[in-house]
Amino acid sequence: MKAVVFTTPALPLSDPQSLFDHELAKPTPGARDLLVEVRAIAVNPVDTKVRASRQSDAPQVLGWDAVGVVREVGAEVTLFQPGDEVFYAGAIDRPGCYSEFHVVDERIVGHKPRSLDAASAAALPLTSITAWELLFDRLGVAENGGEGQKLVVIGAAGGVGSMLLQLARKLTGLTVIGTASRPETRAWVTELGAHHVLDHSAPLAEQLDAQGLGSVDYVISLTHTDQYLAQIVEILRPQGKLALIDDPKQLDVVPFKRKSLSVHWELMFTRSLFHTDDMIKQHQLLQRVSALVDDGVLKTTLGEHFGTINASNLRRAHGLIESAKAKGKIVLEGF
Repeated sequence: MKAVVFTTPALPLSDPQSLFDHELAKPTPGARDLLVEVRAIAVNPVDTKVRASRQSDAPQVLGWDAVGVVREVGAEVTLFQPGDEVFYAGAIDRPGCYSEFHVVDERIVGHKPRSLDAASAAALPLTSITAWELLFDRLGVAENGGEGQKLVVIGAAGGVGSMLLQLARKLTGLTVIGTASRPETRAWVTELGAHHVLDHSAPLAEQLDAQGLGSVDYVISLTHTDQYLAQIVEILRPQGKLALIDDPKQLDVVPFKRKSLSVHWELMFTRSLFHTDDMIKQHQLLQRVSALVDDGVLKTTLGEHFGTINASNLRRAHGLIESAKAKGKIVLEGF
């Protein structure tokens, strides 16, 4: 089968070996696995991080957002059957989806939204899971709850932020405040449901005060958390909560003590990495997201379509992700 791989980590994207087209054997599904024929994929920051760090003598396949059609099922599969259209983010300790065929555990897969084409649906799984777990699992906000409370999302125009804004606005009573610094990203954040938009290149507390908002109950930091940490402490109310997903070089939380602030990490791969007892919750939440999309409550966060799934187009996509200027999600479709 066709695949896009790398062998040497951290090569510059100008080097054709940083990502290259390759032929691999078609995988065989395990007992709870689906064999999926991949139709479309999306590119995420995790793809670029793994490309920069993973060491292996064998070709490595990246990619943790896919839409496809189930072609085979394992002996213990109960949730899907051949012919089903599915979407999912997969597991980081297994080969990714930059390939014509892919195997994935059924417990982290959902049925693709019927109302979306493959490319539009590919933009959703990883960010939907991450955003859902951030808001409802890590911060403990209740659906239809949060009235009178305020949430700041730092870096709101990216993939996770784009879904998080929608979930917070549509499924809770929170006042949703997003940050973005460019005119086009500020417009995007507003379109996705933010009540207010702050410029994260300027002091946040001053902007909150200027808009009559004051301190906030929750902060979700999606990027450069270490750079914003002092500001996060300043804007959170006593007993407020911070959730984050990035990889700060250091995270000194001692200043959180005075306000009794709490810190919550989110990694959407935790359930699949550790095969937790509640692993199937990712299937359930993807099913819910699919229904919300088909009901018109949520919409795709597709930002740019980069064409066919091949090494050249994926190198371009990785370059845009690494520039930190992507708006929404980058998708590719077909081999």
